[in-house]
Amino acid sequence: MKGRSRKGARGFSLLEMTIATALGTIILGAAVQLYSQGAAATVTVQQRAEMQQDFRAASDMLERDLSLAGSGLGNNVQIALPATSTTPVYGCDQTTHCYINGGAVAYPKQGSTPYLYGLMPGYQFGPIVNTAGGATDSVTVAYTDSNFYLNCYSVKVTSSTNVLFQLASTLPANCVLPSTMTAPQNVNDPVVGLTPGDVIWFSVTSGSGSGATTSQIVAEVTAAPTTASPATGYTAAYNVGFSTGDVLKMNQTTAPSGSLNSVVNWTGSASRILVISYYIDTTITTPVFTPRLMRQVSGHTPMPVGENIVFMQFSYDLYNATTGAVVTNSPNAGATLSPAMTPNQITKINILHMSMDSTIKSGLFGANKGYQSMDLQTSVTARDLTFQNGYPLGGS
Repeated sequence: MKGRSRKGARGFSLLEMTIATALGTIILGAAVQLYSQGAAATVTVQQRAEMQQDFRAASDMLERDLSLAGSGLGNNVQIALPATSTTPVYGCDQTTHCYINGGAVAYPKQGSTPYLYGLMPGYQFGPIVNTAGGATDSVTVAYTDSNFYLNCYSVKVTSSTNVLFQLASTLPANCVLPSTMTAPQNVNDPVVGLTPGDVIWFSVTSGSGSGATTSQIVAEVTAAPTTASPATGYTAAYNVGFSTGDVLKMNQTTAPSGSLNSVVNWTGSASRILVISYYIDTTITTPVFTPRLMRQVSGHTPMPVGENIVFMQFSYDLYNATTGAVVTNSPNAGATLSPAMTPNQITKINILHMSMDSTIKSGLFGANKGYQSMDLQTSVTARDLTFQNGYPLGGS
């Protein structure tokens, strides 16, 4: 019998296996690291793009409101408020909660009289987000609501706590409607109509001719409008309540002037004023601490416009047309100067810092990874404050 020949099958040696495993591990590790860096870079780029979008939306809204400061409030851009031991405030809503650093802010005064200005600085009125930056600023602007044609209605102050709004068959000359509208919105319109917390500016008159007396009153709506029977010559009528004890402390029947009680039975017109405050809120601490830029309108609940806004600071340029005094980059709008300047002399708002951090830390820097950040620095010219040459030229 012929024997079967065997040919040994030769495999990898231990040394070869060791080298192959080592090389494979190195290549795999490099691939994993490359993938991790690529994924981290993608997340970082997406995060930055999202932060830029959020930052742009918040800053655009702030700059728009600053540019409208004082619009529609007349040449002097200041309205006297009730002068009693109780000063009217802003920064509170209908739940009686106050928000600007956990409290209310009193309207600034000239002597003993508080005034509503087109722009009211809030130097260090906000909370401290980080110790190095110090206290943050707030800012409040006021302008008339151009989207609700309340000025098309005639008003009569029927009592110290009620005003009758009536729409005449023939619209008054100051009622200018868009071509798409034939009549103004109803006072009780569910979208744009009056609601508790709205601030209304009345211009009312008693008497006629040379004996007429005119008064300007600011009051806060405390009750939703109810329909009433219109008088002859009118097509619609609404009663609106302005009770005392309102959260903004506007409705003070004991005030000798600046209150509805002082103008009962007077007639005239009205406009809704938007009193808009921007401030940083630090009350969100769970699941993580999240400072937010808030926007509050009059006496309504504030809404967030940007998250992770960690610092906000302003300064102001002012011009006194009477004395020719010019002040630039004043953090408190000249309030501590002697003589003090008033907010209606502001010509420019300088946004020194509006800083935003990313939601999570960046993953590109290993152990040194940190938050991405953006900082806005710009200036906004207030549209309707001085109505004067606020940029005098030097030289002869």
